[in-house]
Amino acid sequence: MANTGDIRNIVLLGHGGSGKTSLAEAILHKTGAANRLGSVDEKTSVCDFYDEEKEHQHSIQSSIVHVEHAGKLINIIDTPGYPDFIGPAIKAIPAAETAVIVISAATGIETNTRKMFELAAQANMPRVIVINKLDAENVAFGDLIKAVQESFGSQCRCANLPAADKASVIDCIENETGDSPVMDVAQAHTDLIESVIEADDDLMESYLGGEEISAEEIASVFVEALKANTIIPIVFTDARNEIGVTELLDLVAKYTPSPLQAKAAELKDGETATELKPDPAGPLAGLVFRVGFDPRSNMKYSSIRIFSGTIKSDTNILRNAEKKGIRPGHILKSQGGENKETDAGIAGDIITLAKVDELKTGDLIHDGRAAGEFEIPAVPEPMFSLALEPASRGDEQKISAALDRLCEEDPCFKVSRDMQTKELVASGLGELHLRITLEKMLHRSKLAVTTKEPKIPYRETITAKAEGHYRHKKQTGGAGQFGEVYLRVEPAERNSDPPLLFSWDIFGASIPGQYEPAVAKGINDVMQTGVVAGFPLQDIMVSVYDGKHHPVDSKEVAFRAAGKGAFVDAVQKAKPVLLEPIVNMEVTIPAENIGDIAGDLASKRGRVLGQDMLAGNFIVVKAQVPLAEVKQYNSQLKSVTGGRGSYSMTLSHYELVPPNVQQQIVAAHAKAKQTD
Repeated sequence: MANTGDIRNIVLLGHGGSGKTSLAEAILHKTGAANRLGSVDEKTSVCDFYDEEKEHQHSIQSSIVHVEHAGKLINIIDTPGYPDFIGPAIKAIPAAETAVIVISAATGIETNTRKMFELAAQANMPRVIVINKLDAENVAFGDLIKAVQESFGSQCRCANLPAADKASVIDCIENETGDSPVMDVAQAHTDLIESVIEADDDLMESYLGGEEISAEEIASVFVEALKANTIIPIVFTDARNEIGVTELLDLVAKYTPSPLQAKAAELKDGETATELKPDPAGPLAGLVFRVGFDPRSNMKYSSIRIFSGTIKSDTNILRNAEKKGIRPGHILKSQGGENKETDAGIAGDIITLAKVDELKTGDLIHDGRAAGEFEIPAVPEPMFSLALEPASRGDEQKISAALDRLCEEDPCFKVSRDMQTKELVASGLGELHLRITLEKMLHRSKLAVTTKEPKIPYRETITAKAEGHYRHKKQTGGAGQFGEVYLRVEPAERNSDPPLLFSWDIFGASIPGQYEPAVAKGINDVMQTGVVAGFPLQDIMVSVYDGKHHPVDSKEVAFRAAGKGAFVDAVQKAKPVLLEPIVNMEVTIPAENIGDIAGDLASKRGRVLGQDMLAGNFIVVKAQVPLAEVKQYNSQLKSVTGGRGSYSMTLSHYELVPPNVQQQIVAAHAKAKQTD
């Protein structure tokens, strides 16, 4: 078992196809952790061990492996790179000290490369940039380095350079000589040293005074420079041919921070923040950052980054604020889909627990001496939905259990029951995301579903003040029902949280206070079902100010009905309208397609907000578009760009639906209601 100071935790981030998994496989083989070089193409990868990953030849879930190099234990988290599977990648960021951003030399800086770099920067992580696929043809490496520096900052400096034959790399940290076609090695060395010593005033003064800076002095300040963001090293690799891999490992082992050197993790408990010192003898505190299920046994595995303390098989652990203890059982180290038992997990390490069903992604595990929550980067809101129906009768309960497991694995996959349509609705980040997730269910649980057209999550609101009144009176011979409510409504701020601001402004005893919850329930009934076209209401303030009751006939059910009726009456008078979800889109396309894409987005009621030129003659178009207009955008984009375009979208806000569109939606709702 390694000491905390000898542990290095890195997370591989970048766009799909950049070679992150191939790089992890090369690291495993180079260090002897694997006896052969795993291949994504040949479906022999250690990291991509799910059937769906092998079939589609790309990662869909994060994977954890570990190697030993130069006396260091290096934990590596390989993450998915396609935008549809960004959730597991985001959740893995807090588990590592250093982000390794992998860029394909062939395709350059792509959409997810930028996004993941920004997320790592927001987490204040040291970053290393790997330019992979060194063997790619017709690559202007000098231009690619300039593009990296323009995109991510001038502190991006080459720590090594490709040799002329591309069969090796030349160290630029301790070496000033060599022949590289990319740039002058001596200049690269000087640029890198100047960026590193910015983190140390004394060294900077010595350097400016003409003194020679030794390799030992550089090594002593390199970690601080990484943490201070004065240096972002660029290294070159050819993972498939295992070129530059040892040099990358040397850099990680020698120059990236250990858990002892990194900024301490924090737990937030209200206004209080507690630093977690990476001390194996300290209180136990760890973050569950990955949950997965064995594709054959459905056994649950929870991967945990330990920030403080030590966990053993007999440690009594607690989850979040719960008081019930959990026995972790065997402590495991993951090597892709394989798990081997280890004695313990100490501060700084990453371990895995099996069959601990209570644990969820984002959980704090502790021994009773820690409290609070970890601040974890937010994942995108799933915006692409499909209604699901069992392909075979009687599978409803089995499907529900299988979907629950999929939700635990993927933070961007959600399942809900639509109260209006009674449909089971699955939501994800795109068509590819949902298709592969449902493939998982078919492969693992032998459960098939049919899908329907996505349902757009419209909302309803009001645009004016109004008053409403309703008297509920029912006499059946015995005790009757009576309740009468007067209320007023007015618009709240757009996208208010909560969507309803309720106030009970009854003076005197016209309605006894005991009926307030019943009136509120009636109003909330309408909030869920709407009054225009069956969609939930939002952004409304309601004040219940008067009413009548009967000493014998008034009951909760009567005031619930009265509250509901009065609220419907008021909303119908308050000029109700529909709201539609507007999404932020980033569309990455070849430059020659910019005219077609910009025109197409405009025809979809979209607003183009800007565009960025990328290396490789690609452009990122940023736009805001109604979700209803882009629910099938994946196939449209492929058609226009010949399969070379990609996009991502996240919810931005809700806006008023144009009157002509609202008329169509209302008419469709009325027709469906009549059919039912």
